[in-house]
Parts: sequence; C-alpha cells; structure tokens
Amino acid sequence: MGIGIILTIIGVTMIVKPSIFWVLTESWKSNDRTEPSNLYKWSTRFGGIMMTIAGIGGIIVYFL
Repeated sequence: MGIGIILTIIGVTMIVKPSIFWVLTESWKSNDRTEPSNLYKWSTRFGGIMMTIAGIGGIIVYFL
C-alpha cells in the first residue's frame, strides 16, 4: 500500500506542477535554464496521469 500512496503523490505532483520535475531532472541540459517546453509539460502530465492511475490501482488491490 505504501508504494501506491507514493505513486499517487508523485503522479499528482507531476500533473499539477510539471516544472518541479523539469528542474530536478532536465534543467541542467538547458543552456538558458528558463522553463520547460510545452511538449515536456504535456508529456510529464500524461506520465503523472498514468502514475496516479497505477497508484490508485495499487491501493485498491491492497484493500481487495
């Protein structure tokens, strides 16, 4: 159940604030370090949706 909760929290964070993950993982690759591209934001949000679904699924399976 702990993994499900962690996945859900990270997934929701990725949906709401994708720029946090850009700063942590990709900002060092950018020359100007201004902000992530729109494509990066959309792909991070999509990954956040998938991670949230997986986390909720893990919590549901734990209780069943």
